[in-house]
Amino acid sequence: MIEVPDQTNSLARRSFFSRLALLAAIGLIVLPVPLLRAQDAPHVTAVDPTSGKVGDQITVTGENLGKNRVSAAFLSDAKTDFKASVVEQSPEKIVMKVPQVPAGDYNVSIQVGNQILIEPFRFTVQ
Repeated sequence: MIEVPDQTNSLARRSFFSRLALLAAIGLIVLPVPLLRAQDAPHVTAVDPTSGKVGDQITVTGENLGKNRVSAAFLSDAKTDFKASVVEQSPEKIVMKVPQVPAGDYNVSIQVGNQILIEPFRFTVQ
């Protein structure tokens, strides 16, 4: 809880409100910048189908998935990121082939810059 200084001490009161105004101004200037960047970030919204065999095609849909943003797609487990062949790519979707991996559950991942982003979508290789 924020305590307001006693009104009898006007210097302390002005100092308090000056600091409060400064913090509010900083918040208004600094906070929207990351929010604007987050809106442009690649974002996966679905994977279809959710299971298949090595060589099958997976369609990853989302936003900002074009070649200018996403340079590669992967299936990832706890240890390794397995690069997939990209068959088709647009800002709204990536069609990829299931890479040569052992049967099991994997996360779909995308490479943005030099980072591999593990998305919360799973694919099961049969």
